[in-house]
Amino acid sequence: MKHRSNRLRIIAGRWRGRPLVFSNAEGLRPTGDRIRETLFNWLQAYVPGARCLDLFAGSGALGLEALSRGAESVVFVERARPAADAIRANLAKFDASGGQVLQADALRFLQGPAERFDIVFIDPPFGSDIIGSCCELLERCGWLAPGALIYIEQDRSRPAPQLQDNWALHRQAHAGQVAYYLARRQQETS
Repeated sequence: MKHRSNRLRIIAGRWRGRPLVFSNAEGLRPTGDRIRETLFNWLQAYVPGARCLDLFAGSGALGLEALSRGAESVVFVERARPAADAIRANLAKFDASGGQVLQADALRFLQGPAERFDIVFIDPPFGSDIIGSCCELLERCGWLAPGALIYIEQDRSRPAPQLQDNWALHRQAHAGQVAYYLARRQQETS
């Protein structure tokens, strides 16, 4: 499903109201304004200063919204070159520091050298069965900071995602065909 206008807007923060232009890549389904607004209301206390990972970045809307609201950094992982190039163009247009775009397959990326993130966005193409693998790799390979928040977006008709044993469901909602979840990784005890 292709988005009709290839444009979204940044909802809040320093780039509030600025248009976000994205690629018309096959299967690209950006997170809509209503869902992004709800998600970032949930995250408002956690975004400032956060290190974020936007897997399956697509339009880059989630990561750019995080940067607009004060995230320290966002790594955008996107396999399709046109989509990755569009994210780079938006970062340049906004004169954004802290954004890094990697053209890579998400599962291969997660099997590489890890760095810890405070917030991770997982929004794969609707037809994929990749969420469980992503969650397992995030936990097993050391990508998550203690207390990290993990956002998962998927087709509402699918069963709820299987969370890792040390993750707790924090929030969930749905809008139209989309179900979305926010999980929190439990703090490590020493």
